[in-house]
Amino acid sequence: MKDIDFIQETSLTQSSESLESEDTISFQTKIPKQIQQAMKVYIEKHPNWDQYRLLQAALAGFLIQNGISSRLITRLYIGNMFGSHSF
Repeated sequence: MKDIDFIQETSLTQSSESLESEDTISFQTKIPKQIQQAMKVYIEKHPNWDQYRLLQAALAGFLIQNGISSRLITRLYIGNMFGSHSF
């Protein structure tokens, strides 16, 4: 994909739904400065959120709204939206 670098890594992810060890993908991409600034303002106003939780919730929400039917994606979305910590 253009402008997106994916890096495969393995990490242990814990959640209130007790997700098992799973593979995670790190990526770097260019985003408009306005989005980055809006994210920064939101995170400063909501200290229980960080950039990782915000992006996970946004991506999972987008996928769910656009027809992806996956229990794991739904759990990640709900956990990020209503949980007190990031995954």
